[in-house]
Amino acid sequence: MLRWIWRSLLLLAALFLLLQLWFLGHVLWWNTFDPASTAFMEAGLARLQEKRPDAELRYRWVDYNRVSIHLKRAVIAAEDSRFLEHEGFDWDGIEKAVQKNLKKGRIVAGGSTISQQLAKNLFLSASRSPFRKIQEAIITVMIENIWSKRRILEVYVNVIEWGNGLYGAEAASRRYFRVSAASLSPGQAAQLAAMIPNPRYYETHRNARGLLKRQAIIAARMGQVPVPR
Repeated sequence: MLRWIWRSLLLLAALFLLLQLWFLGHVLWWNTFDPASTAFMEAGLARLQEKRPDAELRYRWVDYNRVSIHLKRAVIAAEDSRFLEHEGFDWDGIEKAVQKNLKKGRIVAGGSTISQQLAKNLFLSASRSPFRKIQEAIITVMIENIWSKRRILEVYVNVIEWGNGLYGAEAASRRYFRVSAASLSPGQAAQLAAMIPNPRYYETHRNARGLLKRQAIIAARMGQVPVPR
């Protein structure tokens, strides 16, 4: 019995290690080559095709220099103001999020950095299970140690969801403002950044009070935010 338990544990450890190597291989590859799809995109496409089998995602990659500086500033101001300072985890932000959640009695803030969000978007699901959070942390460490901050932000703005079946800054800019991601104004950039927490809802509620309030806060912070060069 004890031998069987040890063999089972060794097998699980080997499978876990192989899974980490699979993640690491992708992180290394995507340091040079751009992702064609992500776990969140695949889940989004499956959701769309449940209703329309011929549905397709709206997604178009653009290089870092073809994304407006205003959007880069807005995204960092909205999601991770200490992006250039931390190594993947903003412990002060996590502590504040925990305190806020305890005060409200429910989860209202996450404290996740851009790197953590990117790890989840690329490889994982939206579940809040302990294993998923552990795996997210491991991938975050990989990304932070292999990619530059510029590459992290470049991939992030290209793969996150900005509406139902809508992914990346280029597709979002053309969908909402009929301009390229390079041509976004400060106000447009602030609005896109404000949509990130709930993009499918805000796609059809562009004048929601919460969205407009968040947009104004982001716009006020953008000038104080440094971005990777």
